[in-house]
Amino acid sequence: MLFEVSSRRPPQEIENRLKQAAARHKFGILGTHNLRQAMANKGVDFHGECMIYEVCNPHRAKQVLEANASIATALPCRISVYRSGNEYRIATLLPTEVLRLFGNPELDPVAREVEEAIKAIIQETA
Repeated sequence: MLFEVSSRRPPQEIENRLKQAAARHKFGILGTHNLRQAMANKGVDFHGECMIYEVCNPHRAKQVLEANASIATALPCRISVYRSGNEYRIATLLPTEVLRLFGNPELDPVAREVEEAIKAIIQETA
């Protein structure tokens, strides 16, 4: 259910490469969340390094939402970048597995297309 690769690149380079790869695959980055900062803003001392990028291909999102509006609970797709030892891990939940939870098998081709693109984005980022 999880697709994950490692990278020894610094976080800023990972972010820059992620933005470029997403654009090449016609995905936009809708939001970026720095979990350490978000928790600090709430008074929680979190020492981990974790960024979450919300990515979306609006045409594919429209397709799945028109078929089943409840899929909005799983959108946008997220790519997480977090420190693990001496490297960073870049990970996402597989869209094919996530969409399977909604019981719309007619969306399988869309899910596969999105999954292939997100995997490519992650691999190009790493």
